[in-house]
Amino acid sequence: MTATAHSGAAALPVRQGEKRWTEAELAEVRDELASEAAALRAEIDRAESDIATRLGDAVGDAGDDQADVGAKTFEREHELALTHNARELLAQNERALARIDAGTYGTCESCGEPIGKARLQAFPRATLCVKCKQREERR
Repeated sequence: MTATAHSGAAALPVRQGEKRWTEAELAEVRDELASEAAALRAEIDRAESDIATRLGDAVGDAGDDQADVGAKTFEREHELALTHNARELLAQNERALARIDAGTYGTCESCGEPIGKARLQAFPRATLCVKCKQREERR
């Protein structure tokens, strides 16, 4: 049996002492994730277009001095790094949405314990509980 966002909010795990998820709370998290994912897709499309334009301009930059070439190369690499980060965030958002759909949202991927409702409301893309995240960061 798989839980869905429409029927399983109360079935999602919570830490001891936390109230169960309500449909409204889960819908709010889902909407936030979906909205952020849409914004990231638009940002990635825009950045890829800018990168393509800058790469196309490289032929016209043949007469630039070394400082100009260096500055333009830095700008391209910076844009590529930002695009990579946006893709990573998009993947995290899509993964969280898939976990909501599968009814596994809120379960730590490392230890299987509840991540914690408060943590997920603050950081909806979280896949690890605080203990496991701290352990991961110490490595």
